[in-house]
Amino acid sequence: MTDTLTGGPPAAGAGSPAAGWRCCPGCRSVTYGRTLERNLRVCPECGRHQPLTAPERLAMLLDEGSVVTFEPELADTDPLGFTDTLPYGERRATARARTGLTEAVLCATGTLGGRPVVAAVMDFRFMGGSLGGGVGELITQAGELALRERRPLLIVSASGGARMQEGALSLMQMAKTSQMLGRLDEAGLLTVSLVTDPTFGGVAASFATLADVVVAEPGARLGFAGPRVIEQTIRRPLPTGFQTAEFLLERGLIDLICPRGELRATLARLVEMGRPSPEPVPRPGRAGAAALVTDPAELPERDPWETVRRARDLGRPSTLDYARLAFDDFLELHGDRLGKDCPAIVGGPALLGGTPVMLVGTQKGHTVGELTAREFGMASPAGYRKAARLMRLAGKLGLPVVTLIDTPGAHPGLEAEENGQAFAIAENLRLMAGLAVPSVAVVTGEGGSGGALALAVADRVLMHADAVYSVISPEGCAAILWNDAAAAPRAAAALGVDSARLLRLGVVDAVIPEPGPGAPDDALATAERLRDALLTVLADLTRTPAAERGARRYARFRAFGANPTEGGPAR
Repeated sequence: MTDTLTGGPPAAGAGSPAAGWRCCPGCRSVTYGRTLERNLRVCPECGRHQPLTAPERLAMLLDEGSVVTFEPELADTDPLGFTDTLPYGERRATARARTGLTEAVLCATGTLGGRPVVAAVMDFRFMGGSLGGGVGELITQAGELALRERRPLLIVSASGGARMQEGALSLMQMAKTSQMLGRLDEAGLLTVSLVTDPTFGGVAASFATLADVVVAEPGARLGFAGPRVIEQTIRRPLPTGFQTAEFLLERGLIDLICPRGELRATLARLVEMGRPSPEPVPRPGRAGAAALVTDPAELPERDPWETVRRARDLGRPSTLDYARLAFDDFLELHGDRLGKDCPAIVGGPALLGGTPVMLVGTQKGHTVGELTAREFGMASPAGYRKAARLMRLAGKLGLPVVTLIDTPGAHPGLEAEENGQAFAIAENLRLMAGLAVPSVAVVTGEGGSGGALALAVADRVLMHADAVYSVISPEGCAAILWNDAAAAPRAAAALGVDSARLLRLGVVDAVIPEPGPGAPDDALATAERLRDALLTVLADLTRTPAAERGARRYARFRAFGANPTEGGPAR
């Protein structure tokens, strides 16, 4: 350990360059230096995030007074005896004199929101942040320290790519750092990548994109090949915004974009919600168990078709409503990391009564515009793959999984079939069946067919009193079996879609009563009941050994079709 940095924004002394006027390279506006520094070097006119040095990054991101840098001994190698306009050794010495750094990455320990982390921050000033043996070694040693001390690892990238002066050995650093991240995965430790401008080549194709969560500053560019190389190859102009954070978020390749002024708070939330979960305990003074009905006789008889209409009421709370009303905190993550982000499924880490969980749910909306934007809550394969990615992350970190379901079914479009809708749903069924962490699924509105089941293979399956769950919509059933869509009310009764029938069949384990006239009229009270039910069920599940939970989950679904009474688990 070598020195301690002071937290907070970059300082501007009386004789520093910050005291003069600065021209934004984006919009060309002129800003007084001290004003720009107070704004964390973000242009107040156009919002362009200008470069920061590695020491400035550490001071800005980690808690004040907590930063302790470390610089392991590095061997100064020149494996090829490389010379361009200067010998490699001389070029590296010049970079050290100019930056005060030993290499293009600075490593440190510190805290984020009071929780210990290890950070490795790249500095573009040092030979364009190129990835050579020294950088690979420092990144790897930072990861190994995180492994030994069981701390989350934060990597901040800024790089033009691999270091050409080291030839193929620079490529080996991609494998070396990726291997290290794999060890952190096996150990169940959170990894976070902060992408800054620019991040290209070997860094982009290794540790910068392999973290559990990938955050980017606005406008940050990330890609394997640089734009100039691509244009020369394809011989046509690139689209506006190509390879920017906004471009990548839209395509599901990064989790979120965060302005510089919000980074510390956002990263602190991630670290807090990514820690192993303690046993959840229902809030004192609230009768959590009383919020669950397990005896079908206690549920009022309702017309099944009327229940279908109530389940589809646009006033019913959505997943994002529950995230705000029933949970203490929620940070939405995006994308399947394969090229798409489905708006019909939302998810991310959350806090429930102080307990970290992974929340995943279908999202409809309350207006025609919201419904259209959210694909009417009908997920594409990208949505199910995003859900699977988040559930795997929950399994790695030891977070219970909570899924909220309100969907007419999986998206039935041509593109969904071309992208493997059936395969994505099947993979989710298998994934949820084998999760090592506790899982609770709640049907909050419509539970439509396999599109709903893809989020409902859980230890406990709950249902709101006015929700429905069925193999097909009543209209679809009526059209197929009665050849008359107007027979939907008759089909609803025949299908047994209501909560009382499903509880009797054992398809759901318990029902959450709705307040007064129903969930659409009192979203807050509905959310409180959901919160109490989740806390009660999770407290029970986390007290059960993982092997026993897995055996019970297998037995639960194994019993359907084998029970000689009504086809479900014995109640």
